[in-house]
Amino acid sequence: MVDEPTRRLDEGALRALVPQVLAGMVRRGEEFDAAEDALQEALLEALRVWPEHPPRDPRAWLTTVATRRLVDARRSEAARLRREEQTYAEPWSIATTKGDDTLFLLFCCCHPELAPASQVALTLRAVGGLTTREIADAFYVPEATMAQRISRAKRVLAGPPVRRLDQPGDLAVVLRVLYLVYTAGHTGPKTGPPAQDLAGEAIRLARQLTLATEEPEARGLLALMLLNHARLPARLDSEGRIVTLDRQDRGLWDTREIAEGVRVLQSALAVERPGRYQVEAAIAALHDDAASAEETDWPQILAWYDDLVALTDDPVRQDPAAVLGRAVAVGHVLGAAAGLRETDRLCDTIGERHRWHAVRGHLHELGGDLPAAAAAYAEAARRATNVAERDHLVRQAARTRASGSRE
Repeated sequence: MVDEPTRRLDEGALRALVPQVLAGMVRRGEEFDAAEDALQEALLEALRVWPEHPPRDPRAWLTTVATRRLVDARRSEAARLRREEQTYAEPWSIATTKGDDTLFLLFCCCHPELAPASQVALTLRAVGGLTTREIADAFYVPEATMAQRISRAKRVLAGPPVRRLDQPGDLAVVLRVLYLVYTAGHTGPKTGPPAQDLAGEAIRLARQLTLATEEPEARGLLALMLLNHARLPARLDSEGRIVTLDRQDRGLWDTREIAEGVRVLQSALAVERPGRYQVEAAIAALHDDAASAEETDWPQILAWYDDLVALTDDPVRQDPAAVLGRAVAVGHVLGAAAGLRETDRLCDTIGERHRWHAVRGHLHELGGDLPAAAAAYAEAARRATNVAERDHLVRQAARTRASGSRE
């Protein structure tokens, strides 16, 4: 949303200010699309005026100027009053009752009428302050495609007033969107700012969300993010290549972040209402607790994976990452052959995915069958769509092939 010249005024301050101003306008009853356009014009005006005449209250200044732009474009004052009255009569979510404008806007961007991809894109645009080009780059799609996605989402929000956001399921949608944002930042390339910003922005919003709700899954998600993010410094080598967990330099892990993640997780588990994010965080905590790959507590990890898979009774709807992670844990606890049998049972449902072949490569390597491991890694690389993952799998195939030929 913020153009490059505007950022030079104070990128951090502006990015924090934009969602606050936009949320205040939407809360007041302005249409999302019109409010965002008006705020963009106000930001351009700030670029012209602020260097010589900085305002005492930047937020109030932006709100005032953006509101004037809306009034100028509005056909009648009566239409504005009707929209305001309609919105004031509508109760809002936990985010509003806590008085946090950023969370208010986050819940709006996660409106259930929007497709998941649109929820993520709109959240990054309106709440994260990223430009359309940055969002497009982060998700490897053309800028025009992302612009259309955001425009469609704003048209949805320009329709009837958003329904109450404190109904069951809304928080779950917000958590899912934050998880998708974090995952895109954590697994994406670290050669430019967007990927770094996505992970950090998701953690920042998750922190705010835990202050607004007692729901343990919100704390579970924050803990999961922190425990995974702590390993980020070791995830890539000096040449930007992926380093798998078992080969990472654990001295590079952020111990403060790990300790915080464990504390947050413990407070969530104490509620005794487990959910997906809490269980995944518990698994991440066990990996982080191991001083070396050899010291990983695989039996306990397998027990948590059993709990995770049990959360969804329908095998068709189970998370592929969860069932594949469990297969790996089975391989480490009961032997590679047992793990491979687990993957055999998953062939009909997720056998076309590159991760299925990658897991089989790992299990074959664990069992000492290096030619089979090389073939599985090569097939996974052929099916991978992410460039970094594909290159990593190609290297895995070459490494196991070379090791097998020396034996």
